[in-house]
Amino acid sequence: MRVHRVVIGLVAGLIVGSILGAWPGDVASGVVAFFNPIGQIWVNAIRMTIVPLVVSLLFVSVASRTTSDGLGKVGVSMLLTFVGLLVYAAVVALVLVPPLMANMKLAPDAVAALRSTASAGATGAASQVAQLPGFAAWVTALVPANAIKAAADGAMLPLIVFAFVFALASRHIETSLRTALVEFFGAIAGAMTKLVEWIIALAPIGIFALVLVAASKVGIALAGAMAYYIIAISAVLVLFALLMYPVAAIVGRLHPGAFTRAALPAQAVALSSSSSLASLPALVEGSRRLGLPTQVSGFVLPLAVSTFKVATPISWLVGITFLARLYGVALPTSSLVAIAFTAVALSLTLPGVPQGAVLLIAPLSVAYGIPAEGVALLIAADTIPDLFGTMTNVTGDLVAGCVAGRKAVAEPVPEVASSVNA
Repeated sequence: MRVHRVVIGLVAGLIVGSILGAWPGDVASGVVAFFNPIGQIWVNAIRMTIVPLVVSLLFVSVASRTTSDGLGKVGVSMLLTFVGLLVYAAVVALVLVPPLMANMKLAPDAVAALRSTASAGATGAASQVAQLPGFAAWVTALVPANAIKAAADGAMLPLIVFAFVFALASRHIETSLRTALVEFFGAIAGAMTKLVEWIIALAPIGIFALVLVAASKVGIALAGAMAYYIIAISAVLVLFALLMYPVAAIVGRLHPGAFTRAALPAQAVALSSSSSLASLPALVEGSRRLGLPTQVSGFVLPLAVSTFKVATPISWLVGITFLARLYGVALPTSSLVAIAFTAVALSLTLPGVPQGAVLLIAPLSVAYGIPAEGVALLIAADTIPDLFGTMTNVTGDLVAGCVAGRKAVAEPVPEVASSVNA
């Protein structure tokens, strides 16, 4: 029943918001103003659970184990699963994107308008690209100088590194002290899990409010090439999200219906909030409903939402191919392959800045003769594709958890096809 309520909230918010956007006036503005804080309060409620939930789950998962064998298997399996899904995304993109973008029709007037828009935003985009941290700075930032500040700033990956090392260190202190720490963080995890259940129960209301506000303000106002780009990248992302379901069913040995019902709440949060981190509580709950081991909810999923962006090869290939068509640059198959697998190699090191993945396309596009100014177009059109990209990433996070957890744990996972309620 919860899944159905979430879907109803999502669809109702989209319909009502679209009507309000097409019917401007004091009444419409008042309705939007009323629902805006409701959606923001719900998102803030989710976000306030993330840091204590991640730290407590990760600590208990690592510190409570008496040996490192199981954790090592999970870590290796997780890394292999991440890479495998990224390569899968790259292959799917190479098959679907070139013929799809080749059919894009370019009206001369639309092309001229889009080029002028790109030129207007080129300077800002170029300066943002210049400010992105390099690989060495990214690696250095993984070890936080102040773990409390990292938590306050929402720097999840450095915080996970700290919690992981802290949990490892606790395994080498006196047993009684380690037990006390595990019980303490276990209590926090239990309380946060209950709080998350309360927040998720309000998901239909929060999602309705968020989608209503977004639909009343954001629409596809572009024509021609930009509309084609938005539709094309959104369609490919949705299709790839569906293509990951067989991976969960075959490799993860999960009933397709059970996986669908477990993934849908997190997907709905992703579509409404455009945040993988905001979807973490729903992902954790989904993994538990699937009967996955605690290493998945405490280790794989927090790390996945922070670092694993399975949509990156698709987003980069569609974006660069679109810009190449717009500026009349021919990209041979070898260049497309290089772009796709460059995205695979760099996807785990994307900077945690707004539209960091899109901004990193600029230097790569220049290497293939495409003006860097075109990245401004992708940024301008990123609102809708980012929603679907987040949904695809969240789906990939749960698939990775299913595959990594299943391959790393010898004991069978209980049958869930009949136990997961609609």
